[in-house]
Amino acid sequence: MTALDVALAYHQAWTGHDFEAAMQYVADGIFCQAPSGPIEGAEAFRGFMEPFSKILLESELLAAYGDESTALLMYGTRTVPVADAPAAELITVADGRITQLRIIFDRQPFTEARAADAS
Repeated sequence: MTALDVALAYHQAWTGHDFEAAMQYVADGIFCQAPSGPIEGAEAFRGFMEPFSKILLESELLAAYGDESTALLMYGTRTVPVADAPAAELITVADGRITQLRIIFDRQPFTEARAADAS
């Protein structure tokens, strides 16, 4: 499988609400760079990503590019608290598993939604 194949399978699994299947594509030693800071290891990554997958209502893949070791996905999401939350992921794959993931998204709409719920 190419990096793009792995990235798409991972993306389809977590956006399809099958997080266990998604984690099969994640290396134990994954390093994730997220807007909230670095995340190291599969369990820490699960703690970061699984809660988001649970509030996801729908996702639309906008673009997907890759080669043997790197993939780039851009997608839009609609979540329980935020109607439009676009994101991009730069994914590095080795031996069929995601070893690095850099995710880019705007945290501000989620911060505002939490603040509104607290009011």
